[in-house]
Amino acid sequence: MRQQQHRIIVIGAGYTGATAAGRLAKRLHDEDVAITLVNAEPDLVERVRMHQLAVGQELRPRPLREMFAGSGVELRVAKVSGVDVDRRTVTVAVAVVGATSTGATGTGVTGTASTAAATGTEELPYDTLVYALGSGWNTQGVPGTAEHAHEIASRPGALRLSERLAALDAGGTVVVVGAGLTGVEAATEIAETRKDLDVALVARGELGDWLSPKGRGHLRKVCGRLGITVHEHTAVTGVEADRVTTADGESVPAAVTVWATGFAVHPIAEATPLETTGTGQIVVDATMRSVSHPDVYAVGDAAMAMGPGGKPLRMSCATGVPMAWQAADAIAARLTGGKLPTTTPRYYNQCISLGRKEGIIQYVTADDRAVKAALTGRPAAFYKEVVCKIATWGVANPTLGMPTRRHRVEPPRPTPTETPAEASA
Repeated sequence: MRQQQHRIIVIGAGYTGATAAGRLAKRLHDEDVAITLVNAEPDLVERVRMHQLAVGQELRPRPLREMFAGSGVELRVAKVSGVDVDRRTVTVAVAVVGATSTGATGTGVTGTASTAAATGTEELPYDTLVYALGSGWNTQGVPGTAEHAHEIASRPGALRLSERLAALDAGGTVVVVGAGLTGVEAATEIAETRKDLDVALVARGELGDWLSPKGRGHLRKVCGRLGITVHEHTAVTGVEADRVTTADGESVPAAVTVWATGFAVHPIAEATPLETTGTGQIVVDATMRSVSHPDVYAVGDAAMAMGPGGKPLRMSCATGVPMAWQAADAIAARLTGGKLPTTTPRYYNQCISLGRKEGIIQYVTADDRAVKAALTGRPAAFYKEVVCKIATWGVANPTLGMPTRRHRVEPPRPTPTETPAEASA
C-alpha cells in the first residue's frame, strides 16, 4: 500500500519562505511529499530594494510561478487569514468564482480575481507547517503615524510613497523617522534622486551609533554631501499631515513623513496557542522548530531564534535565509532519518546602500557587533548590489545552485502500543 504524501505547507513567500520551499523540494522525493507555498502576491517582493521602488526606480518582476516551475512546489496565490495548530490547518481567503465583477481585483487565486466581487475561505490541511509570514511596519503607537506617515516595509507602501514623492514640488520637505538600516537607506536614496527636496533624518541616538568609527564617519559625510538634515537624540511623539512633533516640543516641517522605526510581525501567530514572545514572534529551537508545537517551524522575522552568544537574531534577510536553510534541512532530516543540522546562523557584515553610488559594508562579529574594518564608497555600493542580486538569484532559482539530493521519507515508526500493521494502516 502506497504511503500517503506528507503535506508541507509554507506560508509566506518572501526571501525566507521561498528559500525554504525550494530547498525542501531539493531535499525530499516528490512522491513522498506535497509542498505547497502560499503567498498573497504572485511575485517575489525584493524587500531590500523597497527604498529604490519608493523613488520611482523600476524593479524587475519576479513571478513566483515561473521560479518554481518544475520544482515540485505548488504555488497558491491567496491570503492567509488564520492558522489552527490543533487541527493542523491553514485558512486562506479565496476569490469566489463567477461572482459579478465590480471592476476591482482582489487577493484571491490568480486567474479568478478579475471576475470576483467576493471572497470565501478554504482550509488547507498540513502535516508540517513552515511559518514565514514575516513582518510589516511598526507605528510604535505614535499618534498620527498610521494616518499620515508612509511605510516602505511592503511593495504597496513603497508604491504609495513613490506616487506621493512624484507629486511633491521642489522645496518640499521629507522627514524620515528612524535612522537604522531602513531609514538611512530611504533618506539617502530620496536625497540623491530628488536633489530639489529638503530631506531630514530623525535618529533617537547618535547617527550610525551601531557602526565603527570609520562607518559612522562615512555615513555622516554622505549625509552632509546629500544635504540631509540630521536630528540626533530626538524622539518623535506625533505625526501630522504637514509636520512631526518631537519629545522636546519641536515641530519639524514634513510634507511627507516616512516611518522607519522597526518592524512588527504578522499578528496571526499570536492568535494561536503557539508559544510566542511579547512581540508576537514564534519561539523556536536551534532547528527553527516551535518549542510548543513540533509540527510547526518558523523562519525569518516571524521567529525568535538565538544566534551566537545566546543573542536573539535580528530581523533581516542576512539571518532569515540561513534560518530557512536550517528549517528545511531539519524537516528533511526528521522525515528521512538523516542527521539534524547543527550550524548556528551568524553574521559577517552589514550591507548599507547610501543611494546608487555610495555604501558601507560594516564588518561585524558573529553576534553582530561592529569591528574596526569597514568598506566604504563606490566599492561598498557595488558589493551591496552584488549581495542583493545573489540573494534574489538564490530564491529565484530554487532548483539551481546546489546538488539535488532527494531522499525518501521513512514510514512512521510504530509506537509501543501499535503493531507494525496498525502503524501503516
